[in-house]
Amino acid sequence: MTQMITAQARKATRPTALALFTGLILAAGAVFTAMPILKANAEPITVPSGTYVLDPTHASIIWKVSHLGLSDYTARFNRFDATVDFNVEDPAASSVQVSIDPTSVDTDYPNAETKDFNAKLAYQADFFDADQFPAITFTSTGIEVTGDRTAIIRGNLEFLGVSKEIALDTTMNGFLENHPFANIPAIGFSGTTTIDRTEWGMGWGQGAVGNEVEILIEAEFFKAQ
Repeated sequence: MTQMITAQARKATRPTALALFTGLILAAGAVFTAMPILKANAEPITVPSGTYVLDPTHASIIWKVSHLGLSDYTARFNRFDATVDFNVEDPAASSVQVSIDPTSVDTDYPNAETKDFNAKLAYQADFFDADQFPAITFTSTGIEVTGDRTAIIRGNLEFLGVSKEIALDTTMNGFLENHPFANIPAIGFSGTTTIDRTEWGMGWGQGAVGNEVEILIEAEFFKAQ
């Protein structure tokens, strides 16, 4: 009888757990156009010009690289900052600045007390060499609007003392005139790009570790007050 009750209780909690999980994903939410977008009531609005600062509680930078051709090894940076200067009249004149702390690299590597793989990636000269290069930066140089909510942001990515231009495919996910918690305008973007790590001098493990690194960005911004 106890087993039957326990099984029934588990079944009863599954929909609740699924609903909670789904809600968390939707709440997490997610750089660029000045085109009108639609609110829930289908009323067209335009994103106002100004400086937008990162909401670090709703932002992520994730990167993936092939491991032995078996899977994509996935990691992230936990500390970074970004600013968007948005020009509604001339989106191409807008700009983006990003700064990443390489010591915040997070791989979820197990048994960190016996092998701190995050620290190895952060400080070893073959990887991010953070003692010598304490920041990874991106500075936009041009923005090409490609659709109502999409753009290509070109700019210089600098790390390990090397600066090279990359192109970031960006989607504006949405805009709120009044964020329900912050009570100020907010905007959200998704961005992706792929780089060849060897072009920045990171050549360790070639053959076992892929050269191409896919970067996935989700970011929400508040309008600076």
